[in-house]
Amino acid sequence: MKLDLLPEDCFAHILSFTSPRDACRASVVSSAVRSSADLDSVWGNFLPSDYADIISRLASPITCSTKKELFLRLCKPHLIDEGKKIISLEKSTGKKCYLLSSRELSIAWASNPLYWSWKPHPQSRFSEVIELRTICWLQIHGNFNTQILSPRTVYGVYLIIKFADRAYGLDTLPSEISLKVGNFKIQRKVFLRRQDKTKEALERVLFLNRIERLRSRIHGRNGSSSVGPCEREDGWTEIELGSFYNDGEENKEVEVNLTEITGEHLKGGLIIEGIELRPKNEWHI
Repeated sequence: MKLDLLPEDCFAHILSFTSPRDACRASVVSSAVRSSADLDSVWGNFLPSDYADIISRLASPITCSTKKELFLRLCKPHLIDEGKKIISLEKSTGKKCYLLSSRELSIAWASNPLYWSWKPHPQSRFSEVIELRTICWLQIHGNFNTQILSPRTVYGVYLIIKFADRAYGLDTLPSEISLKVGNFKIQRKVFLRRQDKTKEALERVLFLNRIERLRSRIHGRNGSSSVGPCEREDGWTEIELGSFYNDGEENKEVEVNLTEITGEHLKGGLIIEGIELRPKNEWHI
């Protein structure tokens, strides 16, 4: 059966149960199919149920003549909530992605200019980021509610960071990371920065394996596996703090923590842009 022989509203109804990716693919079949695939009844189904609220919170208002145009505009990052968050839609699915700025996080001693400094960064999407001057007590806490996310989706939570040229002490000992949603909690260890092999060998000579003893003592307290930082295409580095399934049926608070307070050694040069929440594609349901 030829698809372009179906009534326009019938084919549009079928497409509304697919995905943005499928609708775009169908639109190249013929001009008749494209007419159905571009209808508001199709793309309105791909928009989040709270899209009107999202539009009202945009730092820069947008005007669109069709739901498809609105969807594609929202696929690009937009500042919301007085510039403290960024929202975008995943183009293939319409799932919501968020970036919470460092101003949305609770960071120990963040208000003390002896330890931290707030400054603009040319590669950040926010007006400012926070940079660690020097400290031995590193604690970062973030929390958000699952109601802001897309339902029936597994989300990954990522700390987005960079390193200043003067960065030091961030590859000495692992940090403890945790993610808690209701009664569900996961804990792991992570090195904020991968250590250069030459530097590691030199430290072993200079400090007579003191650092190795500290590392083994910390690992002995918790056998959880360690994960490492991953470089991104946008020039930042991300560290996965954990993942969880949002069923969308109940609003829950999600808490994430990163701490490194065991070694009592100085560290500095860590630049924090924020925490990103995005769907893990292989887990969409």
